[in-house]
Amino acid sequence: MYRIKKYVLTLSVFLLFISTISAGGRRDGNELTEINISYVKSPFNLQVMVMKEHGLLEKEFARDGIAVNWHEITSGAKQAEAMAAGSLDIASVMNTASVIIANAAGNNVDIIDVVSRPVDTFTIMTAAEGPADLSELSGKTVAGPKGTVLHQLLESVIRKEGLENVSLVSMGLPQAQAALLAGQVDAALLAAALVLKTQDAGGRILTTSAGYVQPLLVSVSPRSFTEEYPEIIRRYRKVQKESYRYIMENPEKALTIGASQQDISIEAARELYERSGIAESFTASDEQGLIKDIAFLRDLGMIEGEVSTEDLKSRLLDVQ
Repeated sequence: MYRIKKYVLTLSVFLLFISTISAGGRRDGNELTEINISYVKSPFNLQVMVMKEHGLLEKEFARDGIAVNWHEITSGAKQAEAMAAGSLDIASVMNTASVIIANAAGNNVDIIDVVSRPVDTFTIMTAAEGPADLSELSGKTVAGPKGTVLHQLLESVIRKEGLENVSLVSMGLPQAQAALLAGQVDAALLAAALVLKTQDAGGRILTTSAGYVQPLLVSVSPRSFTEEYPEIIRRYRKVQKESYRYIMENPEKALTIGASQQDISIEAARELYERSGIAESFTASDEQGLIKDIAFLRDLGMIEGEVSTEDLKSRLLDVQ
């Protein structure tokens, strides 16, 4: 078992996001003039892609003179940093590990909606000549992003399978895939389209998160924003549910949007959608998953501050 360094938000990263996403003039007194939202397409967040492609949020807030600004920030940790800097009002998709870590670090953010439960989206992969099964990962090097649901998957596998001396080299998903295909690491933590591309290159899935971790992707907003603008949060959720209904009623049209947004074939989009675990509402099982995630991250030494599931889900308002 390897040790994890304490998760730290650095000043340099804060300054980067302050400089790249301007919050100037966002509010006139308490009157909201614009909303800054992250655009997260991966792993396959079809509700968000449909919302943006159809301009549903823009239509919802146009009558109030509120502009909707989309920002492509894919990392959960970077979204949390942007919210802490006051540059992001709504993170359209974050994994719960990033949400918990942010709150434990004093960056209070609230879960405002559920996006998906992508059990089959997150994987540990190896190259064609790599380890044949999970038992052969002992003593091996794995590439992937720390502090994410993929990291949590690896730790769960290590514990459940009794593996030893597994080294995690922290890097982004594209870099992890490149390292795997170049033979620089023995396995990689990969998700969504990168899984399909790695399989096309001869890679194999050692395991998905099924049986190890229950991933939950959620929409999130800073507590300061949810407290000041609860009606905006309610309307955001209403629009996201409209997008969900559109997907259920027009699956082929929705898949065409997803394929275009991710620059993949319609067949690949359909496979990713089937793995995505698209969801509409928060359940008791999701809350139990949050409790397990908090305990798991604390046991890893990745969080120290107190985190309450009641606080995390306090803004999951009912929307008819």
